[in-house]
Amino acid sequence: MECISVFDMLKIGVGPSSSHTLGPWRAAERWIGELKEQQLFDNVQTVSVSLYGSLSLTGKGHATDIAVVMGLLGTDPQIVPIDSISGSIDRVKAENLLNLSGERNIPFDFGKDIVFKKEFLPFHANGIQFRAQLTDGTSVSETYYSIGGGFVVKEELIHSKENKETFQTFPYPVTTGSELLHFCESENKSISEIVLMNERSLRTDAEIDEGLQRIWDTMLESMFVGCHTEGKLPGGLNVKRRAFEMHQKLKGDIPYSNPQEWLESIRETEVKFRQIIKWVSCFALSVNEVNASLGRVVTAPTNGSAGVIPAVLMYYMVIENHDANFDDVRQFLLVASEVGSIFKKGATISAAMGGCQAEIGVSSAMAAAGLTELMGGTPEQVLMAAEIAMEHHLGLTCDPIGGLVQVPCIERNAMGAIKAINAAELALDSDPKEAKVPLDKVVNTMWETAKDMSSKYKETSEGGLAVGVFLSDC
Repeated sequence: MECISVFDMLKIGVGPSSSHTLGPWRAAERWIGELKEQQLFDNVQTVSVSLYGSLSLTGKGHATDIAVVMGLLGTDPQIVPIDSISGSIDRVKAENLLNLSGERNIPFDFGKDIVFKKEFLPFHANGIQFRAQLTDGTSVSETYYSIGGGFVVKEELIHSKENKETFQTFPYPVTTGSELLHFCESENKSISEIVLMNERSLRTDAEIDEGLQRIWDTMLESMFVGCHTEGKLPGGLNVKRRAFEMHQKLKGDIPYSNPQEWLESIRETEVKFRQIIKWVSCFALSVNEVNASLGRVVTAPTNGSAGVIPAVLMYYMVIENHDANFDDVRQFLLVASEVGSIFKKGATISAAMGGCQAEIGVSSAMAAAGLTELMGGTPEQVLMAAEIAMEHHLGLTCDPIGGLVQVPCIERNAMGAIKAINAAELALDSDPKEAKVPLDKVVNTMWETAKDMSSKYKETSEGGLAVGVFLSDC
């Protein structure tokens, strides 16, 4: 079983999709790196890209073509200036030239050298093939699969042995919820403590804290940007941003000038039940409006579900515990990432494989788990909260209208966040010994449901709301 770090589950990237944007972007970077390793890079005359299955069917709406080109240009989704992306793409289109890896220009026709093929490759619904024509007249190609959450693999899984060896270096190797509870009991430690000790086998405490701080800063920034940006989202659906107006009605009179001061100001606002629901929804909507506009968010565990975890963590910071600080952030993210990794190992976090239960369902389970530990829950209650959250997302389809991560995707983040909070409260008031459905059973059920689900409900925009609502209606 592969080694999955908190920084694998929570990645900083560019929207709108981890599997359709971040994954292809990383695949392009990886292919360039392999060409260099094979000493073929300097011999490349032309390149072409073929997108298969779900990457083809909803690739335009998810900016897959843009992501691929940005990867071929050698840019990094974690740090590339967001406002530079459109200019870079426009330049490629206008000049019919691609500055490969930022090092050398080659001919490239944006409209012809990226081919959308509706057929599905056997290994995974999200297939992408890169092909290079070399100076000696030969060609080389490589196929990658974007399996969700920004993870990219080859079919032959050439790195699986290395990942397995790294996994075995974990002092507490976990694949299931029952194994995680075993370690918590035998070591008399919380879930976050077990995860932290595993992370320490990969990096120092300073590196862990620095990485988690960057993740939280990005989450907070995406909420801040989303709450302070009005207008309509790109893509043709004319979806109006709602977080801005919601925030205007909710915010108080305390001035602020940056995201952290904004967080502090919210702590002074009214917190009746309706306001709490509105704040949580506003936080979730804001992140996914940023995501839908190709902004920078944290894949948690995917871009399409990026708003759930920030919204629930922000809820804890500004509603439940006004003294909450980075220690609480660290604890929450460690727990959430571990629950996400259990779903990835036992089922999937790819909507192209499992529908939206694999995105919003998993993110809600992750958030419920993190919140439960922060609220004083036992390891058993933490996993119970994760199970409750997923149980009530089972069978949720992925049916984005127009192939865009907007309708119904953005609202689903708000619903997933509210369910996570509710699941945490139910678990905290329950005896896990009385639970009828353990986490591992719901993980397995989710995977069986995913396999039974029709492909038209798996991020293909061929079923559900995607065909029930016409673009002309929008």
